[in-house]
Amino acid sequence: MPQDHLGLYDTPPDRRQIWFGLAIVGLLFAALLLILPVRDIQLRRIDAVVPTIDAIMFLGDLITATLLFAQASVFRSRALTVLAAGYVYAALLLVPHALTFPGAFSPNGLLVAGANSTSWIAMFRRAGFPIAVLLYVQFKRADSRAPPGAERPAPRILVGVLSAIALAVAVTLLATIGRDLLPPFDFTRASVIYTHAAGYGAAVIALFVVATVALFRQRKSVLDMWLLVAFSGWVTQSLLIMTLHARFTAGWYWLCAIMVFSHLVVMLALIAESNRLYARLALSTSAWNREREARLMSIDALATAISHEVGQPLTGISIHAKAGLSWLNREQPDVERAIRSLNAIVEAGNHTTEVIKNLRAMFAKRPGMRTEFCLNDLVRTTTTLLDRELTGEKVSLRLTLDQKLPPILADRVQIQRVLVNLLTNAIDSLGATRGRPRCIAIRTAPQNGHDVLLEVSDNGVGIEPEEMAHIFDALFTTKANGAGMGLSLCRTIIEAHGGRLWASPGEEHGATFHLQLPG
Repeated sequence: MPQDHLGLYDTPPDRRQIWFGLAIVGLLFAALLLILPVRDIQLRRIDAVVPTIDAIMFLGDLITATLLFAQASVFRSRALTVLAAGYVYAALLLVPHALTFPGAFSPNGLLVAGANSTSWIAMFRRAGFPIAVLLYVQFKRADSRAPPGAERPAPRILVGVLSAIALAVAVTLLATIGRDLLPPFDFTRASVIYTHAAGYGAAVIALFVVATVALFRQRKSVLDMWLLVAFSGWVTQSLLIMTLHARFTAGWYWLCAIMVFSHLVVMLALIAESNRLYARLALSTSAWNREREARLMSIDALATAISHEVGQPLTGISIHAKAGLSWLNREQPDVERAIRSLNAIVEAGNHTTEVIKNLRAMFAKRPGMRTEFCLNDLVRTTTTLLDRELTGEKVSLRLTLDQKLPPILADRVQIQRVLVNLLTNAIDSLGATRGRPRCIAIRTAPQNGHDVLLEVSDNGVGIEPEEMAHIFDALFTTKANGAGMGLSLCRTIIEAHGGRLWASPGEEHGATFHLQLPG
C-alpha cells in the first residue's frame, strides 16, 4: 500500500523528540556514574524482585511486539517483522530467567538449573536484541531500495513468531539441561564474582556498538531514534554488570530498574506516537468531513438552481409543443401560430443548452487555479484516501509509477476528482467479480517527450463492446443506481486541461482507462 509516511516507522523525528531522547541518554549515563561508588553496598534481599520485574518486562515486550507486528502487516515490512520477533524472543526468555533464578521459586531455581543457568539466559537475551536490530536495519535498507510503487512481499509474521519460540526454547535447554556445554561464569548462587563475565559482557557490548553504528547511520525515523535510546539503556546495563560483585546490592537493584526502562521505552514511544498520529488523523478526518459537507451543500444549492433554471424552459417546451399540436390539429390549422409555438420551443431549448454549458464551465475552472505538481504524488495521495474502500472490497493495488515523469500544470483538485471517480468505478466493477483475486493497477509514463500518460486498469466485469462508445456520454450509465454524469464530467475536466480521456477493454478481464495530460 503506498504511503508518504508510515507513522513511527518512517516519519523523521522532530527537534523536540531528538532533544528529549538525548536528555534521557544523558540521565542514564549520569545515573551510572553516580551509582558506581556505592554499587557494592549490600541491601536487603528481596526474592520477589526478579519475578516481578521479569513479569513487567515480559508484558511490555509482548505489547511492543504486538504493536510492531500490527504495523508490519499494514505496511508489509519485513524489517518490522524481524524486530518484533526479537522482542518476542526477549520476552520468552524472561520466563526461564525467572524460573531458574535462585530463591525466586525455589532455593536453587527450577528447570534443573545450574549455578550459571540464569546468567547465561540473561546473556543470550541481551545478545539477541542487537542481532535483531542489525537484521532490522538490513531489511529496512532492502525495502527502501525497492522501486517506488512496487508491491512488497507479505511479511511472514507466523514464521517470525515460530522462529523466536524455537530460539528461546533452544537457549533454555542449552542453559539448563546442556549447562555443562557452556563455559562457567565462575560465581556461586550467593555471590556474583565475575572473572569470565567481563569477557562475555565485552562481547555483548561489541554487538551493541556495531548495531548502534548501523542504526545511527540510518537514523531516519522516530522508531530508529527510540531504539537508540533503548540501546543506551542496554549498554549501561552491560557496563554495570561488568562491575558488580554480588546480587542484592545497590548496583544490582539499580540494574533492575535500568532493565525495566530499556524494555519499556520503545513500547511507550509506540503508544505515544500512535496516539499522536490518531489525533492528527481525527483532526484531518474532521476537516475532510466539514469540507465534504460544504461541498454537498454547494451541490444541493447547485441542483436546486439547475432544477429551477432548466425546469422553466422544459415546462415551456411542453406547453408550446401542446399548443403547436393544438393549432395544427384544428379543422382549419393555424400554421402561423403553430410556427410561433415551434419558435418558442427552439428558444427554450437554446436556454436549456446555455444552462448545461454553464454547468460544464463550473467543472472546468480558470487557468489561474492551476499549479505545477507531480502526478505520481497525487496518485499516492488519492489511493491513500480510498484505502478504506480498497480494504473493504479486498482489492489489492499495484502501482507502476515512472520516476522520470515530468510535472504537469493543472488544477490539482479537479485531477484528483477524476482519479477518485476512475478508482471508485474500478472498485464497483470488482465488487461483482467472483472466483479470482481483485486487483487495480495504476501505471504512469512519459508520453511524446512532454506529455504524461496515466492508466487505471482493473480485472472486474469490464464494459460491453456496445457500451464502450457511449460510456462518456452524459446520462449514460451501466450502474443500477448511477446518474451517468461521472465519466462525462471527467472527460470535460481533462479536455479543459488540453488532455484526453478514453477507455479500452482489459487483456483478459475488466477495462483500462487512459488519461493523457500535457506536461
